[in-house]
Amino acid sequence: MTPIFKTVASSHISISQLMLPSHSNFSGKIHGGYILSLLDQIAFACASKFSGNYCVTASVDTVNFLNPIEVGELVTMKASVNYVGKSSMIIGIRVEAENIQTGKLKHCNSSYFTMVAKDEHGNKSAVPGLILANKNDVRRFINCIKQIALKKEQNIHEKEFDYSAAESIESLKKYNIRMEF
Repeated sequence: MTPIFKTVASSHISISQLMLPSHSNFSGKIHGGYILSLLDQIAFACASKFSGNYCVTASVDTVNFLNPIEVGELVTMKASVNYVGKSSMIIGIRVEAENIQTGKLKHCNSSYFTMVAKDEHGNKSAVPGLILANKNDVRRFINCIKQIALKKEQNIHEKEFDYSAAESIESLKKYNIRMEF
């Protein structure tokens, strides 16, 4: 069987939504949890569109809240597949908010979700290969490779690090903590 490849551009998806008072937190800004829910929805749509399968969220790798979103602003989320593995995809999402009266745009969030394609039985399903059509596609793909390597290194460190060693305990004294054991 000939492998299937799709372009990054074929995965592009965007949604826009007006932010309402019901989406705000106690300080009058749009609640981060509401934005996270929208991010998960667009990550699902992007991954499912690209893979042709039902997809599940494996991890939320990065969510950087850069600027607050105000009630009355129009939020646009743009997603694309930045990386593919065998059954997984890393979806990059950019969130912008627009003041609809002035037209002023601000970058509010950048996020990366790892999604996994599933077949009708709930088993992992192969995803198409990714065609990198420009330097921006290459940059995003390489950044995902770096992100995966850092995650693996962190997991190895977590397993091997001796948290009870005297040096580890001693190194904590410079932090704003009190140990009671």
